[in-house]
Amino acid sequence: MPTINSTFQALSDPTRREILRMLQDKDLTAGEIADRFNISRPSISHHLSVLKNAGW
Repeated sequence: MPTINSTFQALSDPTRREILRMLQDKDLTAGEIADRFNISRPSISHHLSVLKNAGW
């Protein structure tokens, strides 16, 4: 179960906030999300994992 700490941790990073903004418009695959950033796919995977663990 997500905690308040995991929620704040998830929202503390600007990349994760941008991912959430992108997903407000439509569902995207991990690859589609990664294509919109200039960071590695493993880094995107980590960000998605943090969001998932926080209940997003």
